[in-house]
Amino acid sequence: MVHLLLCGNIKVFDGALSELISITNKTKETIRCYIFTMDVSRIKPEYKCITDEQVSFLNKVVKSKKVENEVVKIDVTDLYEKEFGNCQNEDAYCTPYTLLRLLADLIPDIPDKILYLDIDMMAGDDISKLYNIDISNYEYAAVKEKYGSKIISTDYINAGMLLMNMKMIKETHLLEKARNLIKTKKMLFADQDAIYRCTTKKLILPKIYNDQSKFNRRGTVICHFSKRLLLFPYPRIENFKQWQVEEVHSVLHCHSFDKDLEEYLELKKQFENQNERKSLHEERIK
Repeated sequence: MVHLLLCGNIKVFDGALSELISITNKTKETIRCYIFTMDVSRIKPEYKCITDEQVSFLNKVVKSKKVENEVVKIDVTDLYEKEFGNCQNEDAYCTPYTLLRLLADLIPDIPDKILYLDIDMMAGDDISKLYNIDISNYEYAAVKEKYGSKIISTDYINAGMLLMNMKMIKETHLLEKARNLIKTKKMLFADQDAIYRCTTKKLILPKIYNDQSKFNRRGTVICHFSKRLLLFPYPRIENFKQWQVEEVHSVLHCHSFDKDLEEYLELKKQFENQNERKSLHEERIK
């Protein structure tokens, strides 16, 4: 079984849907996906938990591929507030949801090995090729950060993909140390910096396991739709995500995931129609 970890709020549904479609379309092993979520609408109104309806639909989608597949929602609001509430890194470069992966060692029943993925990723191949890499002697495996490994340090990692050895992480207290650093020191890349600075032993993997450079590279297992510098036809920064299908085609010229994205658009429409019917029914019975 492949154990996955995603994190986010009500707005990550499109990313989770498209990403899980790409994973379950290509992976033969059973998938159990945990989604850490929280309500911190005190910061922004849209910072609310992913809904039960959204998770139920995601669960239905993955089970349609293989009945043993499962999506599990875990509300970590109270734990987040205890560990990170109002800390100086709460306004991280992305959102406070980037900090949720740092709570994994505090959640009961999280398996000894789990693959964390950012929500803006797509599987180009069977992810068991990544998950089954032996990390028994490492806290985690990761890929170098495209820009940070040139500017910050040669072994600086991109924390968008972390194959985590939770047994060793608990022994070395990696995430506990990272949480303490988050609470005491302001950092540019918050969670990523904290993980990197607190690491005892990591395994650096080839870029095909978190490709931040090319969208159509043959052999890619995980493609990361992260912010990128594009040089042609003129130098610019682009930050289009996989669920922005029109821009993925017209700007990024990526067609590697067309089949997955066609299915995503169809299923998203089904979900929207389902919600519309539910709203109309609720209006009638009022």
